[in-house]
Amino acid sequence: MPAKKKPVPPVEEEIIVPATPIEPVKPVEPVAAVVQPVPPAPVAPYVPSQSLPQTGQKPGMVQAIAIMTLINGILNIIWGLSLTGTVAIGTMFIGLLCAPVTILPSVLGIFEILYAVKLMSNPPQPVKPSQTIAILEICCILLGDVLSLVVGILALVFYNDANVKAYFARINGQE
Repeated sequence: MPAKKKPVPPVEEEIIVPATPIEPVKPVEPVAAVVQPVPPAPVAPYVPSQSLPQTGQKPGMVQAIAIMTLINGILNIIWGLSLTGTVAIGTMFIGLLCAPVTILPSVLGIFEILYAVKLMSNPPQPVKPSQTIAILEICCILLGDVLSLVVGILALVFYNDANVKAYFARINGQE
């Protein structure tokens, strides 16, 4: 049987009071306010063509389209070549008959890279929004490429933004 523990008596601590007395707090006299209220800054109405800087700076969505398309193009080349290689080796090279179908992501990847390079160039090159590439990216879901589906949908959504439309109109001399 374990031994019972004896209760420990509480330890009383000694409180030390400082020898110097505390001085009372003196009230501060109020100061007259000299600050005048500042009127709010006027807000300009949102107009897409005027909101773009005239220095040729790309909107963020155009940069996003270019970067997504470039990365997706590289991944599509890798996906298409690996898909073709897997089908060819998996069927002891009889599957090379399917190569025209399985190589399509690689061909799309080449077009994506070329388009992305044009979008990223500085100074900007005249290039139109490529809805065809975006639609072909969406069609890559038939070959199991989910990332291309997402990039294609985002590209189509970004192409419909007012700032992006105004940017493409400006670099193509239509504005």
